[in-house]
Amino acid sequence: MAAPDFWDDRKSAEAVTRSLSAEKRVLTDFGALRGAEEEVALLLEMAAEDGDDPDLRAELKKGLKRLALLVSEMETRSILREPEDPGDAILTIHPGAGGTESQDWAAMLLRMYQRWAERHGFEYSILDYLSGEEAGIKSVTAEIRGPYSYGHLKAEGGVHRLVRISPFDAAHRRHTSFASVFVYPEPEEIEEIELKESEIRVETFRASGAGGQHVNKTDSAVRVTHVPTGIVVSCQSERSQHRNRANALKVLKARLMAARIEEEREKRAKKDEEKKDIAWGNQIRSYVFQPYSLVKDHRTGCETGNVQAVMDGEIDDFVQAFLRAR
Repeated sequence: MAAPDFWDDRKSAEAVTRSLSAEKRVLTDFGALRGAEEEVALLLEMAAEDGDDPDLRAELKKGLKRLALLVSEMETRSILREPEDPGDAILTIHPGAGGTESQDWAAMLLRMYQRWAERHGFEYSILDYLSGEEAGIKSVTAEIRGPYSYGHLKAEGGVHRLVRISPFDAAHRRHTSFASVFVYPEPEEIEEIELKESEIRVETFRASGAGGQHVNKTDSAVRVTHVPTGIVVSCQSERSQHRNRANALKVLKARLMAARIEEEREKRAKKDEEKKDIAWGNQIRSYVFQPYSLVKDHRTGCETGNVQAVMDGEIDDFVQAFLRAR
């Protein structure tokens, strides 16, 4: 990096700096793990001499919990070996059948992933947001940026099922709602995907929902259709038509990249995946609010009774169980 011609090839230089940053993060994480281990070892020595000290026992318990968390995170990182795992993630959420109830559930899931991103120090931004007519969302596309954000979030792709007493039902009956989550990688190679003008159709329209007077008075929203595959991407979160177009093309490239990765995996595995309906029997996880509290992942059996913690972004146990099972 100190070479005078290092930045002559900007793309290569940026790849080197990203790689160096990733390596530094590994060393930092390992240093934190060693530090936590040494701290626990010291506390154990002190406890052997004075094990009746309640403050010391509390400190030891706290240290052991932190050490276990660091070991778990390091183990998870060692599992994430796919080329696209270190990259950022593009997340889309769509409500299933059920109208307002399912749309509200989709909004709850979006909040859950936002809280998860905050817990990990990741950045997130909304690329496209379509509000529900009464509450919730009809669809949302978000970008989550941080080391290995895709590697973790790929565990969340699938149908999520909610069981609760509906706040929109005057009779206070229990409802079951569904929402689908799709996660696409945004790897470094995304810029290598070329989109020919003849293969895309760009349309502009007037944005709806939240966004102020400007978006409601101009055709700032953009819809991009990839003609060969039929993939359609819409973006209307920005006031600028140019920025909405750029975001839509980025999401389109991510979806094409995901399709390419999946196609390669299917060829290696010699099997086809059938798309699942957003309905009963296809859910990857159930969130039960009433008559009891339980969140259960049907792929791994991982479960917890602390529903509120999960909705506040504590989903790492589910993510790690899925990655280890794979």
